[in-house]
Amino acid sequence: METVTRNVSDLDQSERSVFERVVGHQLRETQRIILNVVNVDLSESEVVPSQPFPDVPDHWKIYEGMTEQEIDDLDRSITRCNLTRSFE
Repeated sequence: METVTRNVSDLDQSERSVFERVVGHQLRETQRIILNVVNVDLSESEVVPSQPFPDVPDHWKIYEGMTEQEIDDLDRSITRCNLTRSFE
């Protein structure tokens, strides 16, 4: 697999136009294009799934593997403090 990364702000108008046709909408200057090129003959097991946040530590994934009901129960059990102050 090959990955190509380009900042939209670095593209000339013709390159930007090509990428906009590919994605189907206009691109903003603050965006980045990340393009993955893979061989079509690869089996699905050989394609590496993309992870949106690969550097997130495991202890941050507190809801992983929980059902919606378990998540709701956990959220209801959390006691939140009202830390606002009154200046009367």
